[in-house]
Amino acid sequence: MFACPVCNSSQSQVEYVEETFKIDGRHILVERVPAEVCRQCGERSFSRETTEKVRRLVRSGASPRESVSMPVYDFA
Repeated sequence: MFACPVCNSSQSQVEYVEETFKIDGRHILVERVPAEVCRQCGERSFSRETTEKVRRLVRSGASPRESVSMPVYDFA
């Protein structure tokens, strides 16, 4: 049963999203990641299986489909 960690809603839907992960100190953008998305506030949750699959994909040495430059800001 889904319970949103932000708003506590129990309503969600599966969507395919793009998400930035930080793995081994590198920021990685992954597209078409299945996520449980809260219908009330939009918070995304990823299953343990999905995050592990992303980690294995990045560490496998497979070539990315493309590379992009991304600005990084320090909010502090």
